[in-house]
Amino acid sequence: MANTDERRFDVLRAIVADYVSNQEPVASKSIVERHNLGVSSATVRNDMAVLEEEGYIAQPHTSAGRIPTDKGYRLFVDRLSEIKPLSAAERRAIISFLDSGTDLDDVLRRSVRLLAQLTRQVAVVQYPMLANTVVRHLEVVPLTPARLMLVLITDSGRVDQRTVDLGDVVTEETVLRLRTVLNGALAGRRLADAAAGVAELPEAAPTDLRDHLTRLCTTLVETLVEHPEERIVLGGTANLTRNVADFPGSLRQVLEALEEQVVVLKLLAAARNPGAVTVLIGEENEDEQMRSTSVVSIGYGREDMLLGGMGVVGPTRMDYPGTIAAVRAVANYVGQILSGR
Repeated sequence: MANTDERRFDVLRAIVADYVSNQEPVASKSIVERHNLGVSSATVRNDMAVLEEEGYIAQPHTSAGRIPTDKGYRLFVDRLSEIKPLSAAERRAIISFLDSGTDLDDVLRRSVRLLAQLTRQVAVVQYPMLANTVVRHLEVVPLTPARLMLVLITDSGRVDQRTVDLGDVVTEETVLRLRTVLNGALAGRRLADAAAGVAELPEAAPTDLRDHLTRLCTTLVETLVEHPEERIVLGGTANLTRNVADFPGSLRQVLEALEEQVVVLKLLAAARNPGAVTVLIGEENEDEQMRSTSVVSIGYGREDMLLGGMGVVGPTRMDYPGTIAAVRAVANYVGQILSGR
């Protein structure tokens, strides 16, 4: 029985490979001709009948060919024993391209462009999540005598800024003191851990700084720590339009869903661990508009800290081994680059 199951999986794997490559329903005759399975056409037809009965393949119309179902793709992905590694030349090209990024924004833009080119799908990268990052420095910049700008710089290279009206004129010396107090509470700490300390700062501050610190700390806690703006970079959307047939009646829905940032962030939510690839196929996607797509996502960062997620969105008829390899490689290098900055 085990041999029979393995042979049927080989038939399914052949159907997936041919359908992904040619976008045509696959017949038993072509499987025998293209794949060295060592069995007759009759045996392959019988195996295809069982696979169809079990819901792994389907007959799209009256032709003799079959195509994989979401369930078939799921089994194929779950049984991927090895992912073809990128060549040394590909890896060198990736690290050279990404390492040339001048800052965080440039690195992430390059990551999206690279992923879209490597996979020929839509690529998406989430900016490092503020709550998981460590504060490198908080700069306090006077804009006017009564207005300051807070510039928060994290270890991932992310920079966020907010302006605060103090309601009173402050001297350069006061600005310096405020900067020193705030950095004492923030620098070197994870934002998620620093929130409580920042909120308590005004109570322990000298009387002449208390009102100013209350305004500054309220802004820091409310807009930067508790409710961080989640930003994403999206690229390669035009790749979806190359194969309209993969999205019968649903391409417009997919494109509209990708414009909604919250939908895209939910697609990446499954990527919780750096290096661990998650594949959601068709109906497994929570958002109804995305159920004609597959999403291959991964977390990036350091081993001990997830910075954000990245991945690709494409049709269920996807080169899963190649896509998984590309997503994993780019995430690995982005994590290394940002961790080293």
